[in-house]
Amino acid sequence: MSITEPAHSDRKLYLFPFELALFVLIFWADGAGLIPLSKTPFLFLVAWASLRLRGSGWRAAGLNFDRRWLTLIGIGAIAGIAFWAFEFYVENPVLYRLTGRYPDLDTFADLVGNVRLLAILIALNLVLAAFGEEMVWRGYALPRVAEVMGGSTIAWAASIIAVNAAFGLAHLYQGESGTVQAAVQGVLLGLLYLATGRNLLAPIAAHFMANNCDFVMIYLGLHPGITP
Repeated sequence: MSITEPAHSDRKLYLFPFELALFVLIFWADGAGLIPLSKTPFLFLVAWASLRLRGSGWRAAGLNFDRRWLTLIGIGAIAGIAFWAFEFYVENPVLYRLTGRYPDLDTFADLVGNVRLLAILIALNLVLAAFGEEMVWRGYALPRVAEVMGGSTIAWAASIIAVNAAFGLAHLYQGESGTVQAAVQGVLLGLLYLATGRNLLAPIAAHFMANNCDFVMIYLGLHPGITP
């Protein structure tokens, strides 16, 4: 599949302002404390409705268990560990040096030493982060913004930046360091999505593995983003 090939059968560009407005509304509602647990299911509904109205679906967006699926999951798992290592050993020290703060992960403070909560978060990670966020941000938003901008290679590059800046803002509760870190990780996941032929299985596996590494480090009390 060419990077400049239209991602969906019918662009229906006139829908995009409404899609964008709904994303902004969901972000506002989440910031106002009106959304319990996660805004991802609400963003997912917007993405699903857009795909349906444009005569497409999640398979076209990359959720495709083709003959490569085991290979793609394996590539994603390895990439996820590499992304986490870059985050933990490179990004964290650099962000601390620049801002004086690590990403704020105090939301997960109760996880330290709590194996039951670790199991719950791993399950939620699979549903909300790995599948949910990758389907929304890499499967829907990234190709949608690229096609609205014309579908050229430059449009895809601009989409990688714009969409993952928004993905970073979705993690604003982690402070400015966490926002930047999430944006960088989003770019890496987006590049993995493109490198594997716009199949979501690799970034889904990568996202799952990277988050789980963080959860294990928090559980062990070894993550610098948790206030003692």
